[in-house]
Amino acid sequence: MSKAVYLLVVEGFADWEPAHAVAEVRRHGQFRVETVGLTREAVQSMGGLNILPSKAVGELDIADVAAFILPGGDRWERASVEPELATLLAQLDRAAVPIAAICGATVAIARLGLVRGRRHTSNGLEYLRAHVPGYADASAYVDAPAVRDRKLITASGLADVEFARELFEELGVFDPGERALWAQVFRSAQLPTGAD
Repeated sequence: MSKAVYLLVVEGFADWEPAHAVAEVRRHGQFRVETVGLTREAVQSMGGLNILPSKAVGELDIADVAAFILPGGDRWERASVEPELATLLAQLDRAAVPIAAICGATVAIARLGLVRGRRHTSNGLEYLRAHVPGYADASAYVDAPAVRDRKLITASGLADVEFARELFEELGVFDPGERALWAQVFRSAQLPTGAD
């Protein structure tokens, strides 16, 4: 059985941000997709979807994780990262398991120090400065929709397509030409000339 791509689902998570990524890693990457919560209790996404996590953070086997996705949501700006989630992310980072954070979730990984020494992006440099006390990684900040550096993927909340593309590259989903075409089609909303 293949490793799983784990999607963190917490109350109010931005359900659309990881949607392209999880659909394609499952369909074309042949990865299992699992949802993980702080507990196994049901949560409601920002869009009102009720999700029952398949596992709790404390139940994850690091050896089973192909990648870990943290979607955005308003919670990241208001609350500190729960200790059990902080522990898991540190373990994943030490094990060189890809971590992918989009939108407000970039605040969480910056607060935990996971961006140190790595190129990264977010919803803007000033956004990170405003929400991460003591943020001192501006020299590694890249003003780009999505950035991938040494197993860490970060993206703006407006860059769900680019976020997915970087995860595909990290996990070897599609070949380079297919990834570029996929991103072009979903970003432009136009099929290439001659496509059925």
